Amino acid sequence: MFTTGFARRVARRYRKRGLDKTAARMVAFLQERGIEGATVLEIGGGVGEIQIELLRRGAASAVGLELSPAYRDEAARLLADAGLTGRAEYRIHDIAADPGGVAAADVVVLHRVVCCYPDYERLLAAVADHAGRLVVFSHPPRNLAGRAFVGVTNLVMRLRKQRYRAFVHPPQAMLEVLRERGLRPAYTHRGLTWQVAGLER
Repeated sequence: MFTTGFARRVARRYRKRGLDKTAARMVAFLQERGIEGATVLEIGGGVGEIQIELLRRGAASAVGLELSPAYRDEAARLLADAGLTGRAEYRIHDIAADPGGVAAADVVVLHRVVCCYPDYERLLAAVADHAGRLVVFSHPPRNLAGRAFVGVTNLVMRLRKQRYRAFVHPPQAMLEVLRERGLRPAYTHRGLTWQVAGLER
């Protein structure tokens, strides 16, 4: 599903329109909490548009973790276009499977990622253990509309014989994983299709 063609479309949309509204809210939350000189770790960073915006706003460096190499070239082009080459690193790495393989950061970001991972507890535990100050993530609402959207997405994936599956994890249970590891909720946005949770130490 996450092919080089998909990466090109995402990069083209970012160049034309900037961040989507949900990503913009996430960046705004982090900027309000202070990111000057911060290190950023983005799980499922894709072409790296959130990393670029955080670097432009004063973050010192960024690492983007991906499971697919398809985004690498577009991520490098966007960094070069922004004059930020060398400030961000693209890595193929599953932090939930290998938490020790990546360094901690001041800020950890997950945009449209938790819904792609079956074991949210394992993923968010690793995220919390790597977050020095702030965590922000987006997820679909666990309501009828959210379940219907994910159900249709998974049906389409099955018909296309794709392995990808989406998940609607319980929001309070996800927050609890982070709370148990010393993070407290500081921001919430409840949209129709995407919700945002921001937490801090």
